[in-house]
Amino acid sequence: MVERRSELRRQRSRRNKMTKLKERLAKAKNNTERDQVLKKIHRISPWWIEPKAPAAK
Repeated sequence: MVERRSELRRQRSRRNKMTKLKERLAKAKNNTERDQVLKKIHRISPWWIEPKAPAAK
């Protein structure tokens, strides 16, 4: 039970961290900020792909 609890705690903290990083990515003002945030995201989740922005009409 202790092992499962620690596993769940890791998942929750990873999810919270990803949420914060995605917010920072959306607010990034230049490419260097953007690259730094993307590196951190890929360190946590290597297979994460940024969703494509919707086409402007």
